Amino acid sequence: MRSVRAAPRGTAHDGAMSPAPDAAVDAPAGDDRATATGAPTGAPTGPANAGPANAGPAIDAAAVDAAAARLEGVVTRTPLERSERLSDRTGAEVWLKREDLQVVRSYKLRGAYNLMAQLDPGARAAGVVCASAGNHGQGLAYACRLLDLHGVVFLPRTTPRQKRDRIAHLGGGAVEVVVVGDTYDEAAAAAYDHAATTGATLVPAFDDLRTIAGQGTVVAEAVAQLGGPPDVLVVPVGGGGLLAGSLAWLRERHPSVRVVGVEPAGAACMAAAVTAGRPLELEDIDTFVDGAAVRCAGTLTYPVVRDARPELVAVDEGRVCSEMLALYQSDGIIAEPAGALATSALGDAVAVEPGQRVLCVLSGGNNDVSRYAEIVERALVHEGRKHYFLVDFPQEPGALRRFLDEVLGPDDDITMFEYVKRSNRETGPALVGIELGSPDDLAPLLARMEAAPPRIEKVDSDSPLFRFLL
Repeated sequence: MRSVRAAPRGTAHDGAMSPAPDAAVDAPAGDDRATATGAPTGAPTGPANAGPANAGPAIDAAAVDAAAARLEGVVTRTPLERSERLSDRTGAEVWLKREDLQVVRSYKLRGAYNLMAQLDPGARAAGVVCASAGNHGQGLAYACRLLDLHGVVFLPRTTPRQKRDRIAHLGGGAVEVVVVGDTYDEAAAAAYDHAATTGATLVPAFDDLRTIAGQGTVVAEAVAQLGGPPDVLVVPVGGGGLLAGSLAWLRERHPSVRVVGVEPAGAACMAAAVTAGRPLELEDIDTFVDGAAVRCAGTLTYPVVRDARPELVAVDEGRVCSEMLALYQSDGIIAEPAGALATSALGDAVAVEPGQRVLCVLSGGNNDVSRYAEIVERALVHEGRKHYFLVDFPQEPGALRRFLDEVLGPDDDITMFEYVKRSNRETGPALVGIELGSPDDLAPLLARMEAAPPRIEKVDSDSPLFRFLL
């Protein structure tokens, strides 16, 4: 692996890289720059080469079926499993499409391989390139290995070592991993520069029709395994590749299926695009659900979604964490945050009827074990069982003991205590984290705090201080 630094020329969005200011975003349909049309070509594709944002969808079920034929023997036919937990919880018959068991632990291989397999000999010789923070890079690396293509994957320095090593391993010597810049934007700019100077094909994570067709094979495969269409399909949404591919196939094969796309509340770019009538950049995003934390929906995925009009719902990141823990503790499934998006919406954001067949795509399992402490913390906060307070303790013996005896309930536990004793002051502030036995214990706790001698202030989740705690 080599490390370089590049000055950003454009803006990137976790796999969807927007062009530098002089790039042609709205190239007319007949312009030779609009190469993301499914035709095998070596020209870089993505937002810089896409058609206008208001163009109609140019992908159909036949493209998805052709992608499925290309992927035969390449991708794992991942299991379709009935979820007892979610079926009991909702009353519906809930099935999970286990793309976390794909060879690269996510569905991203499907789109990358489908695009790369259609490159002509000249484009193959020039190689491929992408920017990634994880799953897409792993899909491209494995596809390079299978197709004997040279690939370059640009990663920001914030990418965990485990993911860097995994990409290099999957590439089997066919892929060069380049660590560049401190942000994904810088890695994306470097990938564009590489494509421009070497002629390598830029492989987008979602905003290319060949990528979209490949992602659509997930649902086509699941419907075949199910023996017929579900009543409801629930899929995670980042830039929209999986959702657009699913819609393109279903609208011709099974148009009666109710389709729901689930976005993380902190990065709901597709809903924002539908509201605005075009893809637009979100000013601020929460990157916790890193596999779906996309700043701007794709210019090719958006028209498909706009015209098909699926339901779009957003789920709080804390709810995603609670579902990740339930998947692990109850079902024995290790899901990444984006992988738990679809199932996290069931019964809350997505209501289903008893007896309905519900298909949820569990999209990936590339979760870093070191994140579980944060996952547990976010889940407890979301469930109302973890709270933070600023306590102004009097500077006298026994003050902490009285707090423990008079304020804490029998099932309450202090999980954080940061105390600063200042000289020549009668009180000393402390940041105290308290985990409750039940969310219902909060009201009695607050009442006891109100009656206690110290001045106590609750740190709410919308407080500027709170963001330093998670």
